[in-house]
Amino acid sequence: MASARQRIWGWFFFDWASQPYSTLLLTFIFGPYFAQVATQHYMALGATPEAAGAAAQSYWGLTLGVSGLLVALLAPLLGAVADSTGRRMVWIWAFSAVYVLGALGLWWVMPGGGLLWGAACFGLGFIGMEFATIFTNALLPALGAHDEIGAISGSGFAFGYLGGVVALAVMLLLFAESAETGKTLIGLDPALGLDAAAREGTRAVGPFTALWYAVFMVPFFLWVREPRATHRKLSLRPAIASLTTLVKSLRHRQSLAAYLAASLFYRDALNGLYGFGGVYASGVLGWSIVEIGSFGVLSALTAMVASWLGGRADKRWGPKPVIAVCILLLVAVCITVVGMTREQLFGMPLPEGSALPDQIFFACGALIGAAGGALQSASRTMMVRHTTPDRATEAFGLYALSGKVTSFLAPSLIALVTWISGSQRLGISPLIALFLLGLVLLLWVKPNGEQQAGR
Repeated sequence: MASARQRIWGWFFFDWASQPYSTLLLTFIFGPYFAQVATQHYMALGATPEAAGAAAQSYWGLTLGVSGLLVALLAPLLGAVADSTGRRMVWIWAFSAVYVLGALGLWWVMPGGGLLWGAACFGLGFIGMEFATIFTNALLPALGAHDEIGAISGSGFAFGYLGGVVALAVMLLLFAESAETGKTLIGLDPALGLDAAAREGTRAVGPFTALWYAVFMVPFFLWVREPRATHRKLSLRPAIASLTTLVKSLRHRQSLAAYLAASLFYRDALNGLYGFGGVYASGVLGWSIVEIGSFGVLSALTAMVASWLGGRADKRWGPKPVIAVCILLLVAVCITVVGMTREQLFGMPLPEGSALPDQIFFACGALIGAAGGALQSASRTMMVRHTTPDRATEAFGLYALSGKVTSFLAPSLIALVTWISGSQRLGISPLIALFLLGLVLLLWVKPNGEQQAGR
């Protein structure tokens, strides 16, 4: 039987195994590659490079929006079903399979086409990752004492980001090729004899992510056990009744209601940054996949360190101050990104060929990683402070709903503003308002959640 320490480390391995979906697919490798393929597609139809880039960003935004909407509609019900049956691990197995199948399918997104296939496979894997995360997060309250949860959450995110760094480094050094040179970051041909001309090195990110997950979930399934509970037959009626009761109770649970509303906006904005950071770098700054990947390594490293430090700060001061500080940092990043192009910074002209935009965006990437990592860790802890172990899956299903019910909002607003303005840079501006809305709503959240009232 696994020890308490092994159970915690097994739980950490989910973050390690699943992080590459965000790091490699959503943000730094597949997302920018998909944008390049889409841009080439629209240029072939006669669009100008800028219009094609904007159309590609809109297509990617629609992909993320639809995927997020499906998660939002199903997450609370699945969480209620899991709690009503007393089973969580079976759902993690099922959605792990969905994750792997979706990631594998990305191999067939080739230069010149396959946009619909790529969007469908990415969405399938994304849904698998999000649902598996709900059930894994629900195991957190049972892993340690109340005052240790923040540190456990932060360490889990830190370990996950380390996995993301290692996976990204492997892709950059051995597989992902530059579209211009056909070489990897260290000047090699893609490994395993992959054809650079067909972008097979970059396309390998899908199968690589699937294999990474399958291998590193082994410690999780060996060591993690769900809390002892009576396993009951699957029945939708009691699950729906339980969920309905929980939703109705929000009228009398001001702190939880305010927190879910706040996280609805700021997590949506954060996901928007993750989803469009690489696309922005490719379309506005003209970075290659290799350059974007290097940017990703820096971002993931700062996220790893900040998640660990954020977990310690969470343990010392609680999650609410950590969340507020991180939101303010991310607002500053968004304002900087919107105010910068290759030619100017907040209206001030830059010398031709200036490297300042690249340097500033690298710094922004470091801040996105640091603030985003600590923000996610503290947010998970704050949710634990609003639930109990026996209702955790249902609560985290509702938490996923708050993060996804408007998950179409940030991508859709970015797609809309990008389309109206014809500018990828200005298309990022809605994220500023979403972050600030989340910060304002945080004022009604109790620092200790509902547990200070003896819940």
